Amino acid sequence: MSLATVFAAKKIITMDRNCPVATHVAVRDGKILAVGGRECADPWGHVVHDNCLADTVLMPGLVEGHAHMMAGAIWDFAYVGFHDRIDPQGRHHEGRTDLEAVIRKLEDRVATLEAGQPLVAWGFDPIFLPSERLHRRHLDRIASDRPIVVLFSNLHLMCVNSHTLNIVEYTRETSVKGVVKDADGEPTGELQEMTAMFPVMWRTDIDFRALAQNAAAIEAYAAVCRHVGVTTVTDLFAQLRVEDVEEFASLTDSPGFGVRIVPTLAAVGAQPEELARRALDLASRSTDKLRLGAIKIMTDGSIQGWTARVKWPGYIGGQRNGLWNSPPVEIYALCEAFQKHGIQMHIHANGDEASEVSLDALAAAARKHPWPGARHVLQHGQMMGEDQFRRSAELGVCVNLFANHIWYFGDQHVAHTIGESRAGRMNAARSALDAGVNVAIHSDAPITPIAPLFTAWCAVNRRTMSGRTLGPAQRITVDEALYAITLGAAYTLKLDDEIGSIEVGKVADFAILGDDPTAVDPMALKDVPVLGTMSGGHLALK
Repeated sequence: MSLATVFAAKKIITMDRNCPVATHVAVRDGKILAVGGRECADPWGHVVHDNCLADTVLMPGLVEGHAHMMAGAIWDFAYVGFHDRIDPQGRHHEGRTDLEAVIRKLEDRVATLEAGQPLVAWGFDPIFLPSERLHRRHLDRIASDRPIVVLFSNLHLMCVNSHTLNIVEYTRETSVKGVVKDADGEPTGELQEMTAMFPVMWRTDIDFRALAQNAAAIEAYAAVCRHVGVTTVTDLFAQLRVEDVEEFASLTDSPGFGVRIVPTLAAVGAQPEELARRALDLASRSTDKLRLGAIKIMTDGSIQGWTARVKWPGYIGGQRNGLWNSPPVEIYALCEAFQKHGIQMHIHANGDEASEVSLDALAAAARKHPWPGARHVLQHGQMMGEDQFRRSAELGVCVNLFANHIWYFGDQHVAHTIGESRAGRMNAARSALDAGVNVAIHSDAPITPIAPLFTAWCAVNRRTMSGRTLGPAQRITVDEALYAITLGAAYTLKLDDEIGSIEVGKVADFAILGDDPTAVDPMALKDVPVLGTMSGGHLALK
C-alpha cells in the first residue's frame, strides 16, 4: 500500500456539508483518504506532506454535464461565428460580425483547398445578422464546383450552395421537412434539423462521429477540459461502435489523460429495443475513466434557429413552430423501452412544448415500469416554467440548464424569438431549485466554450452581451452555482458517489484555482484563474 500524500492549500471548498472548508486533503491510491487540517491523515500512519498547492484554492474537479467531443476537432473546419473564440491550441479566432465578413472568411478558406474538396464552416448564427439571411446565392459566389456547407452555431441548421443541393437532389419538388424554400418554391440552401441535414453530411463527408472518435480529437477534448478545471465531461450524443469504445478505453486509461468521459448513445438509426440492447452492451464495457450505458433522445431543435417546439403564443416574429427530430409518438416509445430496461435517459428539450411532451412520456413510462431513482435528465430545458419544474421534482427528473445562453443569446431572444417575458425566465435555475429539482448547468460545447466557472457566472448574474440583467428573479447564489458544476452535475451522471465533492472515499479529482470563487465579487467569478487539475491523484499544472 502506498503512502498518503497530504496536500496543503490556502482553502479547500469541499461541497461536503459535514466539512465545508478545509486546508489539507490526503490522497492515497488516487482516492481521498482524509480532509481537514495538517494532521487529518495522521491516524493512518506515516504520510508525505506536499506544499506545491499551498497558495491555491481547491475545489472538486468540475463536471461538464452537457458537451460534445467534437469540440476538440471541429476547428478543422473554418470558424465563422459571431463571437471571438479560442481553439484548443490557444489560437484566437476573430468573430465575424456581418455577412460580408463571413463570406470573406469562406473565400479565404476555399483558396486553400484542393479542387473539388468540400468547404465546411461552422459557428455561423444569423440571429446576430438580421438584415439578410444567408442564402445559396451567397455561397454560389464563392464556388460552384464544390460542396459548401455552413453549419450554424447551434448545429441544428446549415446553409449550402447549389452544388450541394444538386448532390442530394433537393429541388422545388422536394417534400423533406426542413428544406427551406423561397416564395417561388425554390430551395434557399437553408436546411433545418436532422432529416434535412443528414443526407448532406453523408454525401460531403461531414462525419460527426469521425470528429469525436479519433485519438487526436479525444486528446484535444481532454486538453480543453483540463485547461478549464474539468475532470469529468460528457459526449452527449455519441455514435458509438465497439471499435470506438476500445480506442476510448485505451486512451482514457493513461494516467496523464486526466479526464473521465461519459458518452451517451444517440437514440437514432434503430428501433427502441435495438437501441436499448446496444446501450446495455455498452454499459458492460465501462471502465474507470469511460462510463457508458446512458442514452440521449433528441426531441426538438434550437430556439434561436426557430426549430424548437414552443407552446402558445409561439415565436414573436410569427415564425411557424419548430420541428420534431423525434415526433411525440416516437418519444413515448423510446421512453417506455429505455425505462423498461433500466437505462438512464438524457432528453434534449429546448422549447417548452418539447419539455412538456418529454415529461408526459417519462410519466407514462414510469407508470408502466416503475423505477425509483432513474434520474432521467431534461437537457437544456430552457423555456421550462415553474409548473414543469414541479412535475420534474414529482417524477425525480433532473434538469441541466443551458445557463450560457443568457449571455450569448439573451438579447436576441428578447428581440427575435420569444420576447421579454419568456426570455426573462429562460434557464430558470432559481425556480428549479426552489421546486426541489436537482440542477446542473452547462455549456453545450462547441455551441459555447467549455468553461464551468463562466457558466456559473451566467447563472449567478444573468448578464447579457448588452450588459443588462435578464430575469433577475432567476439568479442563484455563488454557492448554488458552484454546486451545480460539481455535485449537481455529478448527480445527473449517477456519479455523485465517486466525484463532485472532496470527501473521504471519493476519487481525488480537484480543480486547482488561483483565487477563492466564494470570496470574489460575483461579477468576477468568471475570471477566477484555473491553474490546473488533479485527476485520480495525478497532478497536472499549467
